[in-house]
Amino acid sequence: MTGPATREWDGMTIPAAGTYTLDQAHKRIGFVGRHMMVSPVRGEFTEADAQIVVAEDPVRSSVTATIRAASIVTAHHDRDVHLRSPDFLDVERYPTLEYRSTGLVQQAETDPIFYWARLRSSNRLSRRGVESPRQTRTSGRFVLNGELTIKDITRPVDLQVEFGGARRDPSGQDIFGFTATAEIEREDYGLLWNVALEGGGVLVGKNVRIEIAGEAIRQS
Repeated sequence: MTGPATREWDGMTIPAAGTYTLDQAHKRIGFVGRHMMVSPVRGEFTEADAQIVVAEDPVRSSVTATIRAASIVTAHHDRDVHLRSPDFLDVERYPTLEYRSTGLVQQAETDPIFYWARLRSSNRLSRRGVESPRQTRTSGRFVLNGELTIKDITRPVDLQVEFGGARRDPSGQDIFGFTATAEIEREDYGLLWNVALEGGGVLVGKNVRIEIAGEAIRQS
């Protein structure tokens, strides 16, 4: 790849503007649910594609992603078959899950070291009974606003994204890394199957935590 691999922005080294795709060798589209109200069940979708357009103004960047529903795995064959069935994802009728971003907001970071140093130097807490404002600085954390579509039902989902860094790898590819998390309620997407437990509760938890990690490779 010709041209610079990275640039400086707001105190950080970020990717050069361009179009990036999800590296298939370095990705995990994971999730965590709860079984019997007591234990976590982890799984992932093994087949997914994403395109990330990094804009000249980074907060105008965008993401689109497609996840193949039938690629869901949880390390238990019978459970995986059930999750692919009409009780849950109904992969024959709805072969993909889709995500489209609608905005990106950088999050400020509060530094407690600066906060206590300023507090001691001003002595405002002891003299006036009020605290000094915390010192904030830019961070590599963002909120990616977007819409998630499952079984033709679209709902807003905001991903909490942490930027992992950008560089040119030994083979000359420009890459950057990231992680992202969110929580959704599966019933919002028509995933209603459940069994009531004797004594209260349900067999399958309603809330699902999304856990994404990956690298993106520049294409243009």
